[in-house]
Amino acid sequence: MATRTAPDPTTGRAARTRRAGTLPGLVLTGAGLAAAATGHRLVPSVGVLTWAVLLGAAAANLDLVPIAAQPGLRTAVRRLLRVGVVLLGFSLSLTAIGALGVPVIALVVVTLVGTLVLTWWLGLRMKVSPARSLLVATGFSICGASAIAGMERTAGADEDDVATAITMVTLYGTIAMIALPLLQAPLGLSDRQLGIWAGASVHEVGQVVAAAGPAGATAVALAVVVKLTRVLLLAPVVAVVSAARRRSRRAAEPDEDGAAGPAMVPLFVLGFLACVLVRTTGLVPEAVLDVIGGLQTATLAAALFALGTGVHLGELLHGGGRVLALGLVSTLVVATVSLAGVLTVSAG
Repeated sequence: MATRTAPDPTTGRAARTRRAGTLPGLVLTGAGLAAAATGHRLVPSVGVLTWAVLLGAAAANLDLVPIAAQPGLRTAVRRLLRVGVVLLGFSLSLTAIGALGVPVIALVVVTLVGTLVLTWWLGLRMKVSPARSLLVATGFSICGASAIAGMERTAGADEDDVATAITMVTLYGTIAMIALPLLQAPLGLSDRQLGIWAGASVHEVGQVVAAAGPAGATAVALAVVVKLTRVLLLAPVVAVVSAARRRSRRAAEPDEDGAAGPAMVPLFVLGFLACVLVRTTGLVPEAVLDVIGGLQTATLAAALFALGTGVHLGELLHGGGRVLALGLVSTLVVATVSLAGVLTVSAG
């Protein structure tokens, strides 16, 4: 007769202890999310995600983050950032992207690849760590925090690398959000051209909306579709970079050919692609998409607040001069290449 093993009471206690240990950080994350949403309502031109990073960094630098909150904050970063990336897929429709036409899609691809490769190369030349260089390059060329999360494992990055890269895209994306509308008249850009330029060069979706906003609703809609076209390229870029790094690793360490490395594309990035395909079918009602959109913003904002609490400006300014310079150069590259593309497409 089979005997039934009695449950180990220590296992249950350990699980409860872990849950209790994460509670302060999760509560703080929830409070940060609420504060970011309030900030966005008061100043709509600043997106919820930008508010979340800024408030998290402010809390950290004002010593408002207790040590007891650290486990919960790390949990929020690991889990919510990936959930937010998956749900971001419901914002994308392949049909809308196809409607842009080949010239605009080509503009997006050329800008993305050029910015990614040049920023990554420059980062290495400037003695920025390989992981941090790759994350900055990915965030500036594709889609800010979401792209950084997607590339984290492939880059072999730690939380400090992720937090620094997200701080850079927040800082320079905010500057671009303000600068682009001011440059419309001096550069003689039409509203359509400004919309394409904003979508092809600004980092976060909220920043894109703010940058294109002065040109009207049509420009905003165009800017968002162009921006989401960049987002769609996240998965293939991660796959290509992962394959290249695997080949270089095998060349450097031929005895470890059989060693298991990170997945070619992280599972949550595949989930993002699956959501894109579901959205493209048109089977998801608009009301449901609205709910998903709100949930996606909330999860990303909560994760970014938690990440922001790891940003210490004193350390960043003391040891991050190279990263600040790299972010500035990358901003100029993505803005210049995309503007040249906008003018070329219009001329054609």
